[in-house]
Amino acid sequence: MAEATPRPTRSDAVRNRDAILEAAIDVLARDPRASMTDIARASGVGRVTLYGHFSSREELIEATLLRVIERSEAELASLDLSGAPMAALDLLVHRSWRIVDTFHRLLGVAELALSNEQILAHHAEPMARVRLLIERGQHDGAMRRDLDAGWLTSCFTAILHTAAGELRAGRLAEDDADRVVAATVVSLLAAPPSS
Repeated sequence: MAEATPRPTRSDAVRNRDAILEAAIDVLARDPRASMTDIARASGVGRVTLYGHFSSREELIEATLLRVIERSEAELASLDLSGAPMAALDLLVHRSWRIVDTFHRLLGVAELALSNEQILAHHAEPMARVRLLIERGQHDGAMRRDLDAGWLTSCFTAILHTAAGELRAGRLAEDDADRVVAATVVSLLAAPPSS
């Protein structure tokens, strides 16, 4: 008996899925408690179509997070981080923070709906970029060597995500966030002055 070859996804199904994900990004950023019905309405599809693509709110949130991370990764991949490690870090921090700042409400939704392991799994590529830069900075002596690069990478990510949470909670002023995040990351990673 011959195996059935998988049929390609119909173009209208691809369009519907894209419309649902784009609507979810927008709707969840405005209202983290938005329902599947709210998202279906905003995407221009019915609930049956939405549930045909995503069987649960958690599945939709995970797919939405993945879409945002893929876009973010494409933007970060275009950065030239080949210069001096601290200058490259400054560029990476500011661009990464702008991305996290743009999607911080969606991140809050994801943190409530998904496990920490799911969120971390989707951050593997961006975290690898940070780790490589930290390792290069450690090798060049520009970044501290007394702590493991993996630990410093986790701290870098935690600072950005914590800042997003503080922004959502109103404890970090939006006008001050970029400066605060950059100063915090630099103070964490910079090699101590030689004595």
